[in-house]
Amino acid sequence: MKLQLALDRLSKERCFQLVKETEESIDIIEVGTGVIKEYGMAIVRELRAQFPNKEILADMKTCDAGKHETLQAFNAGVDITTVMAFSAISTIKDTLNIARDKNKRIMIDLLECHSNDRIKELVDIGVNLVSLHVGKDKQSEGTFNTELFSLVEGYNLEVAVAGGITLETLPEIVKEKPDIIIVGSAITKAGNPAKVAREMQDMLV
Repeated sequence: MKLQLALDRLSKERCFQLVKETEESIDIIEVGTGVIKEYGMAIVRELRAQFPNKEILADMKTCDAGKHETLQAFNAGVDITTVMAFSAISTIKDTLNIARDKNKRIMIDLLECHSNDRIKELVDIGVNLVSLHVGKDKQSEGTFNTELFSLVEGYNLEVAVAGGITLETLPEIVKEKPDIIIVGSAITKAGNPAKVAREMQDMLV
């Protein structure tokens, strides 16, 4: 199980500070959508230069222009980029083809996707990494619920989980054995981010 640190709604300086503080405990650096919109691919390149041995994910949330946006992310040095599950199948296929050519990965974001038929469609075209995701705005109704795992049950998929995960809710999620735990505010807004990241990493098996 890997721990992914989501950097979002933060200044550039704070992003770098947080990665330095938590570097020993995190496996993947996620450059969040808001950070990318604020600072562009430049911050991705800088993170790659400063942390050459870390996996980096760009949360592009691509839903169209798949070839262009995927190349944009991979050429900036990321290992994984995100594509929305509701995108056209042709868009998703384009991103998967580029990922194969570049020996990189696509994570399909299942935000607001509730259809088992759609999951089958995604698997049939070669998707192998997905994110079960409770969006920021919807977290007011409750954070990540393990019932979401039923959506991908029975498929040979690597699964990431995201959505208001905290030290208190992590143990129940770990029982479901996802491949990647994505944590943002519980670490980035903590008084001691390094301590929280370390405690979370210690819970992963």
